[in-house]
Amino acid sequence: MNKVDWRIKGLEFVNCNCDYGCPCQFGGRPSRGHCEAFAAIRVEDGHFGDTPLNDLAFAMTLKWPGAIHEGNGQGQAFIDERADAAQRDAIMAILSGDTSEPGATFFNVFAGTLSKMHDPIFCPIDISCDVEARHASVKVGNLIDAIGEPILNPVTGEEIRARIDLPDGFEFDVAEVGKGNTKAHAGIPLELIGSHSHLVHMDIGPSGVYR
Repeated sequence: MNKVDWRIKGLEFVNCNCDYGCPCQFGGRPSRGHCEAFAAIRVEDGHFGDTPLNDLAFAMTLKWPGAIHEGNGQGQAFIDERADAAQRDAIMAILSGDTSEPGATFFNVFAGTLSKMHDPIFCPIDISCDVEARHASVKVGNLIDAIGEPILNPVTGEEIRARIDLPDGFEFDVAEVGKGNTKAHAGIPLELIGSHSHLVHMDIGPSGVYR
């Protein structure tokens, strides 16, 4: 671990190809035997050492041929084009997992399962995220469009609210569950339709989630 003090507080939207709830969150295998995911984070208050990260955004596309822990995955990072050189380096250092304690953050855990990293892309990133309402909208340049919506009761059409509570989780403490759609046309093409999504008030640093 490269010992740099960092912390990210903000909003996170994730959409993967699993059924609602995502069995991976409970130690199960992915719903369709493999994992495809898109994640976007809007930093409201953050720093990496002396480098401020406030009001920046970044995103990731990820894909594994089986369960995440089985490895051989690939990933690609998308960094807010407004970030200067120091901020770009800071975000990439966090995403690398090298600045987290082993196993403490999903950045570190996921990085250890990837065998290929596509070149990062620096572009406009627009993220709108209302965690409690389970609504999100993400646009990453002209490469990725994603939305998050509440799950609807198939009988009444009313919104269903469900949460995932992980007291010892390495990504979040509590996440609101919704459904998502993502189309990505970069190094890792994705087309996720009506599959699991979760929305989170993120607060994380090198030792894990702040609780």
